[in-house]
Amino acid sequence: MRKAIVAVSIAPLGEGPSVSDYVAEAIRVLKEDGRVEWELGPMCTTIWGDPAVIFEVILKMQEAMFRKGAVRVSTVIKMDERRDKELDPRKKVEAVMRKVEGKA
Repeated sequence: MRKAIVAVSIAPLGEGPSVSDYVAEAIRVLKEDGRVEWELGPMCTTIWGDPAVIFEVILKMQEAMFRKGAVRVSTVIKMDERRDKELDPRKKVEAVMRKVEGKA
């Protein structure tokens, strides 16, 4: 199975300085879908799994913001896909930290 790591930031435009209600709605969709692993961060959500499924889920997350009342939604997606080995975002972070600590 193909695996990718995707950083996604989805936010309504013109809805004021705080958008956490909208983000919470998108995260509910992600959580309820259950087909991909994910981690919420302060600036984006990291999702990993099959790229086709990830894009389906992102579209559902974006649609949730429109259902909540947004009239314009901005979505930024950054994807890392490797075909030579399994990707896991935690292992990527661990590899960097080992080097920072001089253990690599």
